[in-house]
Parts: sequence; structure tokens; C-alpha cells
Amino acid sequence: MSILNKEDYEEPTCLLNMDRDAPRPAFSVPIGRVIEKLDEYLSRDDWAGAGRHLNYWLAEAKAGGDKRGELAIQNERMGYFRKSGKEREAFEALEAALQLLDELGMRDNIIAGTTWVNAATVCKTFGHAEEALPYFSLARTLYERELAKDDKRLGGLYNNMALACADLARYDEAEELYHKALDTMRRIPGSELEQAVTLLNLADLQHMQDEEADVFPLLEEAEALLKTEDLPRDGYYAFVCRTCAPGFDYYGWFMTAKELREAAEKIYAGT
Repeated sequence: MSILNKEDYEEPTCLLNMDRDAPRPAFSVPIGRVIEKLDEYLSRDDWAGAGRHLNYWLAEAKAGGDKRGELAIQNERMGYFRKSGKEREAFEALEAALQLLDELGMRDNIIAGTTWVNAATVCKTFGHAEEALPYFSLARTLYERELAKDDKRLGGLYNNMALACADLARYDEAEELYHKALDTMRRIPGSELEQAVTLLNLADLQHMQDEEADVFPLLEEAEALLKTEDLPRDGYYAFVCRTCAPGFDYYGWFMTAKELREAAEKIYAGT
């Protein structure tokens, strides 16, 4: 059985709020603009351009001694290589980010949670779910202490941690985490896409335990959420549609899968 991989429940968070007491670098990477431009590349499905963009700004951060900017870029590179299926490069970015986190003395900062979540999803994506869980646990402790219950990052953590638990046949833990993710996301306006992804994950979990399980209500709700009319039809919407389509295919919802793929291609084509 092919389980839908949805590690991209949420894109890596932009790391802007760094410790102001650290020494100023000779040059500071404009992280906000860098990530905005990265989003433009991805909205056009231009992965080669996105890679060149990240490599350029990583070199700039290193040349200018901007370790905070370097940490931000390495976090983005973890996600980029993970989604590109480049295991060696993803783990190199992971190790670099963790080293920078220690060098900057930021393990108690919320940015550490983002880094640990990104590290965990890299491990999970490439078949190392057991190694992912300690990173998820570190992030969970920090997030639950520092974030509001309606923070999207918390929902993303629960969803992705559940995926790792499911891979390890820790089904009860996975189900509890999926419901925590849904509880979090339902508090947040405009989070229909994240809810849909989690519902599809929950359907997969139930099917893994019992092939005769009735997952129709979960698929029906996920489909309705994905078709919410007032959601922005942007690159993120296209990415989620393309990611979810195989799940609907697996359960025989071929028309829904076809509609999602067509919606994604239309957005990527700029039409």
C-alpha cells in the first residue's frame, strides 16, 4: 500500500526574530525578501531557480558572517532538499543548522523548535522515523510551552510527528496527535488546507490498521475543505492539491484527484 507522504503540512517558518544580543555581522541577509523570492520560484514550480537562489544567499550569509541568516537559509534548504528527494544534501543542511543553533546559543529560542521540526521531517522523509522522534519531542516541549494553542506551527508539529509514529506502528499515539492537529487547526481561520491534509493522514492511519475501515467521511470532509471557495489559489494551494491527489486516487476518488491535479497545473502555468 502506498501511503500519502505529507511531510509538507507546513512550510518551514521564516526565522526572523533572532536574539538581538548576538554580535552584528558585517552583512545581514534580508531574510524576509529572500523567502518572499523563494516563494515566487516555488509558485512557478521552478525548483532549479529556487535551488540557485538558496545557494546564492547561503554564500552571502557565510561571506558576511551572518550566522543567523545562515541558520535561516539552512532551514529553508532542509525543506528544499527534502521535497526534491535529495537525501545527502538534506542531511548536510540538517547538520549545519543544528551546529549553527548551538553556536548561536539558541536552543531555548522558538527558532530552535522550527529547526528541530525541520530536522525531524528530513529524518522521517528518508526512512528514519525513529531518529525523527527525539527532534519532534524537543520541538513539542518548546512549542507547547511558548506557543498559543491556535498557532499553526503547533498543528504542523502534531501532524508531522503523527506521521513518524505511524511509520513505527505506534498507531494510538499517531491518532491522538492527528486529533490534536485538527483541534489546533480548527481554531485558525483559513487553515482548511492543513485540516484536509490531516484528515487524509487520519484516513491512511485507519486503513493501515483495518483495510475495511470506513474512511469515506474523512475523504468527504477533506475534499470539501480543499474546495473552499475563498482560499487563495496560489502556489501553496497548488502544492497541497498536487500532494493530496494521490491519496484520493488510492481510495478510488479518481475524479477528485483529477480535479486537484488540474487545479495545480493551472496555477503553476499562471492561467
